[in-house]
Amino acid sequence: MVGERFVAAGYHEPLEIKEMKIDKSTRHSKITGDFAENLILYWLSKYGFECSIVDHTGIDIIAKNPHSNELMGISVKGRSRNIGTEGSYLSLPNDNFKKAKMACDAFGCVPYFAIVVDENSKIEVFITSMKHLLELFPMGAKVSAWKMNESWKKHYLSDPEIMTFDFTYQTTHWWK
Repeated sequence: MVGERFVAAGYHEPLEIKEMKIDKSTRHSKITGDFAENLILYWLSKYGFECSIVDHTGIDIIAKNPHSNELMGISVKGRSRNIGTEGSYLSLPNDNFKKAKMACDAFGCVPYFAIVVDENSKIEVFITSMKHLLELFPMGAKVSAWKMNESWKKHYLSDPEIMTFDFTYQTTHWWK
């Protein structure tokens, strides 16, 4: 398996960066998805959105935007990247857009996507409408590809239609 970087720590301060082999659990993809959904739910709630996780094909969260009164149906896509896969795009299968639209039509919501990527000791989050996502990255033969290279990430930060937040973290002491 591919490793990830961890910081070996002394009592208070990191001493050195070491490569540490990571064997993710067999349920890591499911856990990543649940974490991403709850992170988005938490962040929206923190900023005054009335929101709830829903168990429905196509969307994961329904949220009322307190700034626009828009009812949002959000499909959350979470990825946990290994060393060597940093900056790779996130594939969004074309049927995800149809499913999100159908669910949002049923609940009277506007379809949104939240992208949550954990790579290089950083968790980055991007939230945008499905309409804007498809303007940036139209569907290809099978997928739409949300780009994660540095130039696109800079673009996202300056795009008023993409909401962003991120966390930088370090694991300072862990099992060997």
